[in-house]
Parts: sequence; structure tokens; C-alpha cells
Amino acid sequence: MQKLSFLLIVLLALTSCKEKSTKAMEPTKPEVPFIWENANIYFMLTDRFNNGDTSNDLSFDRKDNAAKLRGFKGGDLKGVIQKVEEGYFTDLGINAIWMTPILEQIHGAVDEGTGLSYGFHGYWTRDWTALDPNFGTKEDLKKLVEVAHKNGIRIVLDAVINHTGPVTEIDPVYPNNWVRTGPQCKYDNYENTITCTLVKNLPDVKTESTENVELPKELVEKWKAEGRYEQEVKELDAFFAKTGYPRAPKYYIMKWLSDYITEFGIDGYRADTVKHTEETVWSDFKSVCDAAFTEFKKNNPEKVMDDNPFYLVGEVYNYGISGGKFFDFGDKKVNYFDNKFTSQINFEFKWNAAQNTYEELFSRYDSILNNELKEFGVLNYLSSHDDGQPFDPNREKPFETANKLLLSPGTAQIYYGDESARPLIVEGANGDANLRSLMNWDEIANNKNTQEILAHWQKLGVFRSQHPSVGAGVHKMISQEPYIFQRTYTSEKFNDGVIVGLDLNEGEKQVNVGEIFAEGTLLKDAYSGKEVQVKKGKVVIDSPFSIVLLEKM
Repeated sequence: MQKLSFLLIVLLALTSCKEKSTKAMEPTKPEVPFIWENANIYFMLTDRFNNGDTSNDLSFDRKDNAAKLRGFKGGDLKGVIQKVEEGYFTDLGINAIWMTPILEQIHGAVDEGTGLSYGFHGYWTRDWTALDPNFGTKEDLKKLVEVAHKNGIRIVLDAVINHTGPVTEIDPVYPNNWVRTGPQCKYDNYENTITCTLVKNLPDVKTESTENVELPKELVEKWKAEGRYEQEVKELDAFFAKTGYPRAPKYYIMKWLSDYITEFGIDGYRADTVKHTEETVWSDFKSVCDAAFTEFKKNNPEKVMDDNPFYLVGEVYNYGISGGKFFDFGDKKVNYFDNKFTSQINFEFKWNAAQNTYEELFSRYDSILNNELKEFGVLNYLSSHDDGQPFDPNREKPFETANKLLLSPGTAQIYYGDESARPLIVEGANGDANLRSLMNWDEIANNKNTQEILAHWQKLGVFRSQHPSVGAGVHKMISQEPYIFQRTYTSEKFNDGVIVGLDLNEGEKQVNVGEIFAEGTLLKDAYSGKEVQVKKGKVVIDSPFSIVLLEKM
């Protein structure tokens, strides 16, 4: 009996050694690098996504008296954290989340002609140094960044430097050496787009000013009441001493925005209303953000995700990829890329997607991104919070929307609910309120059609997140009929290649894999889960789907 036990122990030990030896001999796949040009960025109105804390739904004595979808509805940072922890974003292949501004908003409401509106969207700042309690606390933000990073997800906040919030009976205007209250912009040339107010009653920060100005008395009184005036002043003194900038309005705001980088380690900013300030504002903002990100990494080496630089994407309204690096004001062209932004929101994409075939769309974007915009990027979208002409307003083409957005070269912006066909037209809502309904969690939980749509977005999103070649690689068509293409990405540390087929026949289908996969290579169709082997430059897949996403096993 003892001999048998001894032999059994020896056999187990030998088996274990053999398994370890075999595993050691197996080549390990290099870790997939995160590349902003291939990112899947999930863009949400923080207030409309998920309510994680009902106790903060109405702060500062705000009322539930707004027009349809123009008041606070309860979405908050805790709600976002909840969905990160549940794996919702991971299942969708999301590796970056961009939230509308979460800073303290005006406390009151304004009547924009369609009833009362509150600052639920986040673009009506009252205090850049504080979070709005409706969205949560700084502890919530700290936890969100930590939880997101743990799950491989970056956090992008929204930066507003151009304007404050509107003036109300309880929200006073900033001093006249900080803001102008007129004239209203005409948008017919460079000057009439910059030194003016976007709309009536939206004070415009004097971003051209280099004059030393004092803090607004409203902020001084507020900070003193909150017991943090001395600390805020001390930090401002240190910032201006370090940078040498004058105490001008734009530099105060840049300092306040950069604090969210050094304190919380956010990964990027989407800059609002970029073309409504002088372009030099964004060169300075880039310098401030880069310095803050470097400081954060130095002070928190254990929290550094990778060696990517700080991400800056600009909203130059109506910029399109066709313009390359330039936006044309009519009387002046401005380059918002070099030494300013990593990327620009691409307002042209929805038109290109509507007017072009897959191949026309993909090859055109491949050409521009690998030439005029090489080393930069564009953020493509098909619906958004303030674009009243989305690609698919009635949500009739959710599968095509996913295909064109997630398989196009460039960074993808998934607007919350794109993946679940959240309605973009709401009875009783006016204007952009239609675009800002609550996330349709009930349909995701109970509607089979919604679940099928979401599953499609999930498969494409995860595939894209695992393959830098999809958004940041080189495109090449293999065949027009059936439509099959390849994407390849090559860097010093990582090589990647995929084959994609669209609008194929359901059932058995033969797919030409071109030249990137050698004879005998084992491949997996990430869409159906089927495994196949390359034979004579082709694979045969039997699946009930009309799409194929081939990757090396």
C-alpha cells in the first residue's frame, strides 16, 4: 500500500512537471496594447445613464418643474460605477468612458423658450473646483477612476473653458473682467465666432485676456463658507508661480481643470466649444494637462496604466475629416491638431456613413488617417447629445450603425443607448431633449429584439478592442463580392491582423483570407465562435450569420 502511494505521488509529480514544461514551451501572446486611435469610447450624459444614489437627485433646492427631459433625472457617478462593476462596459468592449461635465452647475433654471431648463447636461458651470452633488462626490470620482482602471477602462471628462452657466436670480454673472455678455455670435467669420456669446444669456469667458484679475467675489464667499478659501488661494499661488502665466480667466480655469488630473488620474479631456476661443488657448491647455499628467504618474507610479500621453479630443463644431488638420471659418483656416489636440470629433462621419458603401467609407478613412492625419485621430459618431440629425433617428438600422461605426478606421464614439437602440425621438420633448432620454435598461432586460441588437454591438465592440488593426491599422479590400477586407497593424512591439466579411450569405460560406494568414493557420470567427483552418488561402465557415470576424487563435 505504501509503495502504491509512493508511485502515485511520483506519477502526479511527473505529470505536473510535464504540464509545466509544456506550458513553458507554448508561445505566449503579447498583451494587446491600448491605442487611442482604436479606442471604443462610451459617451454618456451622466444624469441620464444610471441612478446609483436616489438621495442626490435634486440638490441645491432644485425643483422637479422642468420641461420634458430638461431637468435632472438622477444619473450619477455611483450609477456608472455600478455598471463598470457589473461588467456592462467590458462586455461591450468599451475601454474608455467620456462623461458630460460633472462640475457644480448653476443652481437655478432658465427658460429657453421651451419651458424651464436646468444644467443637468453639465455645460453650465458655476464652480470649476467642485463637483455637483447631483452627480456625486469627489470620493465617488476617485472610486470610479480606480474601478474603471482596474477593468482596463480609461476615464475622459469634459472641459468647458469658453463660458460659464447662464445668469439666473440665484446664479449671478461673473465680473466683467472675466466675461462678456454680448454681442451674440453671428458665426459668419472667425471674429464673429470667437469674441461673442454662443447664445443669449450665456456669459462668454474673455479667453483672449492676459490681464491679471481677482477671483470672483461669489467664489471667494462660497469657498470661505465651505472652509477652503485659504487652500484654494495657496494652490493658485503655486500654480501661477510655477507656470509664469498671468492671472487671467482662462488660466484660472485651466488650473482648476488640471486638478482633476493630478488628484484623480483621469486619462483625458474632451474640450467643449473649441472653435469659440482663440486657438492659443488649446496650446496652453495641452501644456497644462501634459504637465499635470506627468505629475500624477510621478506621484502615483502604481496607478499608471501605460505610457500613453494624456488624451485631448476637441469639439470643433462641424469639423470633418475631409478638412485634414484644418477647420475653415470662411476667412481663416485654423489647425487644431498640431500641439493642441490628439483628436477631433468628426461631424462628417454620419454623412459619409449614409452616402457611401462600406468599402468607400473604409478606404477613404484609411487613406486620410494614414496620410494627412497620421499620428493623430478622429472620433467618429453616428448619434450624439446635440446633433439633431443623427444617422438613424428612428433606430431602424441598429446593425448597420454598429458595422459602420465599429469597423471604420478611427476612434469610435458609442453614444449611450446606441447599443440598445434607445429612442432618439420622445413624445412631448423639444429639440435636443429628444436625444437625451433615460437609458433604456428595461428594454435591455426584457425585450428580445433589444437583446439581439446589444449582442451584435457587444461582439463587434469586443473584437475591435482586442485588435488595434481595426481602428488604427491599414485597410485593404480582398474581394468586393462577397465583401471581405483585411486590416493590419504593425509596431515595434505588436503586430495584428484580422479578416472581416460583411453581407455574406447565411449558412455555409467560403472566405478568402488573402495573404495575412499562412496555410494551415488556425483561426476563430469571433462572431459565431466557430474555429477553422486556412486551406489554399480560404476558410469555410458554417454559421447562421451574415458577418465573419476572423482572428488568429
